[in-house]
Amino acid sequence: MPSVEPPLPPQPDPEARTLLLSLSGPDRPGVTSAVFAAASTVGADVLDLEQVVVRGHLALSVLLSPSHDENVLTDRLTRAGENLGMTVRLVGGRGDNASRRTGRAAVVVMAAPLETRHVAAVAASIAEHGANIDRIRRLSRWPVTTVELDVSGADVPGLRRALGLVSAATGCDIAVAPAGLARRGARLVVMDVDSTLVQDEVIELIAAHAGTEAEVAAVTERAMRGELDFAESLHARVATLAGLPVSVLDEVRAAVRLTPGARTLVRTLKALGFTVALVSGGFAEVVEPIGAELGVDHVRANRLEVVDGHLTGRVIGAVVDRAGKAAALREFAALEGLPLSRTVAIGDGANDLDMLGLAGLGIAFNAKPLVREQADTSVTVPYLDTVLFLLGVSREEIEDADTADEHH
Repeated sequence: MPSVEPPLPPQPDPEARTLLLSLSGPDRPGVTSAVFAAASTVGADVLDLEQVVVRGHLALSVLLSPSHDENVLTDRLTRAGENLGMTVRLVGGRGDNASRRTGRAAVVVMAAPLETRHVAAVAASIAEHGANIDRIRRLSRWPVTTVELDVSGADVPGLRRALGLVSAATGCDIAVAPAGLARRGARLVVMDVDSTLVQDEVIELIAAHAGTEAEVAAVTERAMRGELDFAESLHARVATLAGLPVSVLDEVRAAVRLTPGARTLVRTLKALGFTVALVSGGFAEVVEPIGAELGVDHVRANRLEVVDGHLTGRVIGAVVDRAGKAAALREFAALEGLPLSRTVAIGDGANDLDMLGLAGLGIAFNAKPLVREQADTSVTVPYLDTVLFLLGVSREEIEDADTADEHH
């Protein structure tokens, strides 16, 4: 027999009487239980419920639709709150909350420390934009303080531009992303390597063995600022490495220092079920082992030519440059079956700009001014795992992932 879907319950009456309970005071076990036990002796439907505890102070808001005598319900809730030593406020009204406006966005604000002027500037910009802050929650308190604002009525691209100006003016980091389903589910996170995943410029570590470190560093700096074509600069720098024994690469791999928070970032992303990729204008001989150690899914980097156990001063194949990084992001997204809107790119240099622009969210990590100006958002603290806060992941969730990994 064909299945028959059960009928939907009737829509709530917009004119039904409601009672809004606001309760505040010292938090302790049993407060919420006592309030709802008192309400249940009379009977009421729960329409909305929100509770938050800040430094031991509880604030509880409950929107009820009385089933019977509203006066009796009011009296019992008042007595229950007073018996708990809490401040009680009850307001009658009609109907549920007004529907939230469309244009929902998640605004993440991060600083160390987070100052009142930061929040004031962000809130003022949101209001000027015609949007409303519906909820706020803290994502982290250390090593940075991070709060996430649930905003409605926003034009996300316009709000992102407006808050980008606030970020530049106040010095706090701000990320704006569409809220709802767009913030959930699988993602692809693609990272640059040199000065992003790792603290070093790998080619400079190799050049130190050839005695050309200063020359290479100067060219690297000009390329990262966008003053030189990356491919041209790479060929010039690699040429200075000609004749080095390939064993030097083992020493360089051992010397590379991961950026603080890099392991936590990758471990948490993997625990969330995300795909992680590395794209580098550096060298696969160094990047691939790092990726394998961290459990990264995809790696794209240049490969050095070796003849008779020595570097020739040339690279093999097409250079992974600015366009190559963006192409790699697009390719990895296609392999994972993900739209570009579900991709995140992280980088610091001018050769990361195409990748940052192509991704659904482009994050400049301790980047050059040119890159910060053009990326969707930036991180100016030296901890790579703070990127997780910009994605809406809390410190507690990161610690839970760490615990689960230890017990695995």
